[in-house]
Amino acid sequence: MKTCAAPFEKYLNLADARLGSRVIEVSDDWFAAADRMLQPGEPVWKEGVFDDNGKWMDGWESRRKRFEGYDHAVIRLGVPGVLKGVDIDTRHFTGNYPPSASLEACFVAAGDPDQETQWTEVLPAVELCGDSHHYHALDCAQPFTHLRFNIYPDGGVARLRVHGIPYRDWSAQGGEEAIDLAAALNGGRALACSDEHFGRMGNLLNPGRGVNMGDGWETARRRSPGNDWVIVALGHPGEIERIVVDTLHFKGNYPDSCSIQGAFVKGGTDAQIETQSLFWRELLPSQKLSMHQEHEFAEQIAALGPITHVRLNIFPDGGVSRLRLFGKVAK
Repeated sequence: MKTCAAPFEKYLNLADARLGSRVIEVSDDWFAAADRMLQPGEPVWKEGVFDDNGKWMDGWESRRKRFEGYDHAVIRLGVPGVLKGVDIDTRHFTGNYPPSASLEACFVAAGDPDQETQWTEVLPAVELCGDSHHYHALDCAQPFTHLRFNIYPDGGVARLRVHGIPYRDWSAQGGEEAIDLAAALNGGRALACSDEHFGRMGNLLNPGRGVNMGDGWETARRRSPGNDWVIVALGHPGEIERIVVDTLHFKGNYPDSCSIQGAFVKGGTDAQIETQSLFWRELLPSQKLSMHQEHEFAEQIAALGPITHVRLNIFPDGGVSRLRLFGKVAK
């Protein structure tokens, strides 16, 4: 089981390129494109690799500044969200990292920021070190759609991860339309799991189908009795009508079968939910799985009414690429 370096890492990385987050403006990215710092993988070092502009670096790197000012990048988040914390990662940047950085944010209902946009400072300037993670909790109540990441005066950052809770205006959602209530873009969040040795549990809820085995949830080979599981909080309470369990790319390591439990959870903490889940009702009875394919279930789903959380059980272990829970929002 992986442990979080900071408590806010349990929340979704809103700046993840897989969610559609991208850099829409940058003051300078001469050495390394700014969008690289939004990639989900860990930064890598390529010894002796150069391109036309200099040493290839896995992150955003600007030129050495020869005039006053500082560099910045404006990021449009793939999904608006309430910010909980940030990790400014300078790994592999040693003699070329910025001495400090800050973060601003704004909410733009439609389009992108302009010169009239009011920005809110969510992280004042903090000192940075080379080849290091820098974790900072954020205290924000309102959601944001865009970030402005400032580095002083120039340099390189390998990854910018901004963790938070996705925001959606559910009042505009029609009651008869079935949507994926577990999707990360709709506020779904993986809370806990028995093991995530090979693939992170949050990958289950990402948009689209997995690109490879690493873009899914995969446990270590179980050598003791029992089974593996993951708990997911839905973006909004709802009644589940259709379930998709996708084992794409998992061929010699897919689970033999799966089942799903569900509950309407009121109060408590994320940690307490893990114990409660043992007694949740059965939403989907045990179903046989096959390698490398989508499995769709509808008639097999029990009528539990509105639920807020599910527990996906896999027997005995293995990998699942995506979990989709389609249902109607409970008003």
